[in-house]
Amino acid sequence: MVPVPYRVVGRRVETRDSVTLHLEPVTEALPAFRPGQFTMLYRRGVGEVAISISGDPTAGDGSLTQTIRDVGAVSRALHAAGPGDVLGARGPYGTGWGLETAVDHDLVIVAGGVGLAPLRPVLLGALARRGSYRRIMLVAGARNPSEFLFREQLDAWSGTPGLEVELTIDQPAEGWSGPVGFVTESLTRLTLDPARTVAFLCGPEPMMRFSANVLQRKGVDPGHIRVSLERNMKCGVGLCGHCQLGPLLVCRDGPVVDYARAQPLLAVREL
Repeated sequence: MVPVPYRVVGRRVETRDSVTLHLEPVTEALPAFRPGQFTMLYRRGVGEVAISISGDPTAGDGSLTQTIRDVGAVSRALHAAGPGDVLGARGPYGTGWGLETAVDHDLVIVAGGVGLAPLRPVLLGALARRGSYRRIMLVAGARNPSEFLFREQLDAWSGTPGLEVELTIDQPAEGWSGPVGFVTESLTRLTLDPARTVAFLCGPEPMMRFSANVLQRKGVDPGHIRVSLERNMKCGVGLCGHCQLGPLLVCRDGPVVDYARAQPLLAVREL
């Protein structure tokens, strides 16, 4: 429960309200993370908040990469951190995407908005072991072109052999020549082998529900559709109960769960 000090060594502005911080341990490093896990990030005098890890799971150097959206007092203070600032980190916590269980399958990665941050380690991990998977498909959506995270990397991925990328925006925008529409429309156009497909979804809950419905209509088993849940996490270790969702404590039993478990729970509103 005691945060480990990490120093900000890099800060990249992603969108009007999101930045990616690269952190290195001041003393000891946290244990290696699995794609899908999160840390509790702490800013002295302000507080701490759960932030998904968006870095490369194969790096193995003890560093952390965290993409932070300015949505509240704590995230605003973290968002404002710059090189040289020291933050606290606990973790990593929660369940992972289980990329290792999807070997010899097609991977469908669907991200809405900042949901791309928790999914970036999935794609990096899969590309590091490209021969272990069949097709790898990324569908990422945003309100407009300026709202895409990791835009330069997305452009590079679009030209990577063996990786299928479709970027789509909600409404037409000047200078945009790509698809327009929600990610569900992109998914509808995909031709899948449902028995050999594992899907990873992260974004607003309506997006995940509708995307999961499209995948199920295509024959993908709900047990092979994985979603990342978001609830009000306070302790990160299943003690305080703030993130309870039905029978789950999201910080401990999630955030990643299969859609067979998540489907009835996503109808429960967060108070």
